[in-house]
Amino acid sequence: MRIAYLGPAGTFTEDALNEALGGAEFEPLRTETVFDAIQAVIEGRADRALAPYENSIEGSVRGTLDILAFDAPNVAIVGEHDYPVRQHLITRDGVELDQIEAVLSHQQGLAQTARFLRENVPGVELRSVSSTAAAVRMVSESPRPWAAVGSRAAASLYGCRILREGIQDEQNNVTRFVWLAPAGTEPPAGEKWKTSLLFYELGDDRPGALVDALAEFSSRGINLSRIESRPQRSELGRYFFFCDLDGSLADETVADAIEALRGKAESVRILGSYPVV
Repeated sequence: MRIAYLGPAGTFTEDALNEALGGAEFEPLRTETVFDAIQAVIEGRADRALAPYENSIEGSVRGTLDILAFDAPNVAIVGEHDYPVRQHLITRDGVELDQIEAVLSHQQGLAQTARFLRENVPGVELRSVSSTAAAVRMVSESPRPWAAVGSRAAASLYGCRILREGIQDEQNNVTRFVWLAPAGTEPPAGEKWKTSLLFYELGDDRPGALVDALAEFSSRGINLSRIESRPQRSELGRYFFFCDLDGSLADETVADAIEALRGKAESVRILGSYPVV
């Protein structure tokens, strides 16, 4: 199986992928961005993509949500994997904390360590780059006293040292990754299931419209484990609503609730129905 994911080597996505597969063989397709990884599935160059979806500190990975909403109508979520993330402050040998001029990382890495950076390197420039591994590589190649926020694997890969360990603002820092496949792909078997969907346009803007829509789930005893809005990009005040709910599309109660939601929203799209590991 060919699996696309955010590269280069040494990213947290690669670590999560290896953990999720538990040693199973696969053909890696490293990409420059999450968009490129998902595009590889759309174009048939990969059978699966693994993409970050939600973080326990920073919430949803907005870029992934937007790609699913705008660019990947024929891709479905077929599974998930929760990965504990430990962020480290990484430098070249000889660079000390008080010498650091800039800290580089993926935007999620910077966000997950914001308090540490604010308190320990105040006023230092923070630069967002394509991945945590790319940040470590850039630090290893630069003559400037830069630092990166990244993984232990990336520090080892690029010959850098860990100046401070475990600098994430919360020790229970977990990123939820999702497996993405062409729509219609059969998910693996499982006992406990989750269904993800998005919907939008609830008719006239009136008090209680969203509550009425969500009542189709609560009235049937279906738990919504997550709901989030994202702008439609068409005009101010128009939103997509992303939901995760407990249960499978094969469950008649879940299917009935979604069908009832279709009567209240202009568009309802199932992002995936998949087992919870």
